[in-house]
Amino acid sequence: MALDSGTAFAVAWRIVPLLPEPLVRALFDAGALVAWQRGGDGVRQLERNLVRVRPDATDAELRRLSRDGMRSYMRYYAELFMQKGMPSDELHVRVQGIVPDQMASDLEEGSVVVALGHIGNWDMAGAWASQHVATVLTVAERLKPERLFQDFLALRESWGSEIIPLEKGGNVFRELVRRARSGTRIVALLADRDLTRSGIEVDLLGQPARLAVGPAALALATRRPLYFAAIRSERIPQVHGPRKWGIVLEFIGPVEPPPPGPDAVRLYTQRWADLLTAHIRQYPTSWHMLQKVFTADLDPRRLTRTDAGP
Repeated sequence: MALDSGTAFAVAWRIVPLLPEPLVRALFDAGALVAWQRGGDGVRQLERNLVRVRPDATDAELRRLSRDGMRSYMRYYAELFMQKGMPSDELHVRVQGIVPDQMASDLEEGSVVVALGHIGNWDMAGAWASQHVATVLTVAERLKPERLFQDFLALRESWGSEIIPLEKGGNVFRELVRRARSGTRIVALLADRDLTRSGIEVDLLGQPARLAVGPAALALATRRPLYFAAIRSERIPQVHGPRKWGIVLEFIGPVEPPPPGPDAVRLYTQRWADLLTAHIRQYPTSWHMLQKVFTADLDPRRLTRTDAGP
């Protein structure tokens, strides 16, 4: 009898922290290669997305990119399951954080907004930032089954992050504004894929794509600075011993605010999307986008409904 995803994740979170790290990484790497060789829908969509990153790549080069992308993607899951049993001081040696002086100065005056893409290990980045910079506030898509969502919620909150569930019919934006104004937080929003009907079309990797308006709209509503988080998987040098797998987390910005006007949200979104484009072009395998994001790949009927509004 097959395990449902909630049970599988629960088992992994219980067992993986007990295993030697080299074994965990080898198992997840093998899983990545099996998934890549099977070439399911996610792998095929990843390759369609990577074509926009490397339009001149040969079929063989594209296959190598998708293979390495899947290995990076599964590395994220290996680290996620290991992270549950990881001492808090271990994050200090797993994350190379780069926080610009301007961001530190902005945080002395209140919250900042951070735009995220599906790049690198954003969970490890959030845990490190909550413990070393400021409390991370973010929105989480409600997963099924419910126990899986609750496990993710408990894990992220255990690192000191604050999570607002994305509820159908709920006013998440209003709650984000309230909390951003009520204290000092890093409001980090995954926004390189539109999960609502309010996405906006901008240029990503030279192609029209629909991104979420959250980071730009929130920064404008709260009049707080907008940054972009560039995250990539990397072997981090240690003072003693061999390098350890971890991440490089660099906050870039602040993004230049647009002039006031009806096009402000789109212009602001475009400006951080340009930073995401630059990061993906330099580190294409760090972009774990196995879903449709480019307008040409989306269902035209969905786009018609979206553009027409509620």
